[in-house]
Amino acid sequence: MEDKVVLIVGGSGGIGQASADLFAKAGAKVVLAARDKSKIEAKAKEINDNGGEAFVIEVDVTDLGSVSSMAREVDENLGKIDVLVNAFGTGLIQPLLDIKPDDAKEVFDVNIYGTFLVTQTVARFMATEKEGRVIMFPGILGKAVMKNTSVYSASKYAVTGFTKALVEEFRRGDVKFSLLYLGGVATDFWENPKVEMRVQKDKMLTPEEVAKAVYYAASQPGQSVLNEIVLQPESHQMV
Repeated sequence: MEDKVVLIVGGSGGIGQASADLFAKAGAKVVLAARDKSKIEAKAKEINDNGGEAFVIEVDVTDLGSVSSMAREVDENLGKIDVLVNAFGTGLIQPLLDIKPDDAKEVFDVNIYGTFLVTQTVARFMATEKEGRVIMFPGILGKAVMKNTSVYSASKYAVTGFTKALVEEFRRGDVKFSLLYLGGVATDFWENPKVEMRVQKDKMLTPEEVAKAVYYAASQPGQSVLNEIVLQPESHQMV
């Protein structure tokens, strides 16, 4: 990964930051992008202080102008984007009849429309260069449903369908896509008051364990591609 440019959108989250550490240690130029720049500056400083290269960009994934500016800034200042890690998203786990329509709209806006905007925008650059890798996180709820996950699962199934269609669309264009179906991961996702589920974070996957899968998918040699992987803690095994 030496001198590769890795754009991590959702860099303020546990998975994004753990992935940034691995890519930076491997010599990549890491760009952390998030809505709140202050949440990623500390991680970028830590990486830079340890001899790596990390940069921060503020982005609103639901705003085309913001997403376009992000991609253009990376391309102009660092060079072509080799890897896109779509590590952002928002959660909602509640009974259908309790869900506020505005909350459902936010989930669809971020998880579906945001994924579309970021992927389309960066894919334009990758298609021009005729290479690139995109890592998607539909999560296990983009493969199998659970009680009270109607809206969230719908958004994640959309990511799965979107990505599988892109695999066919870019099959001869040398842009490769990987789907990571992750079980419970011990991140601040579970601190969201809209995620009404009791969990035991000590029995979940750690962000560092997930980051290894992200790095593995992104660093496949030559024409090989990691299409899909299911990674779950033993206590959550279901599919």
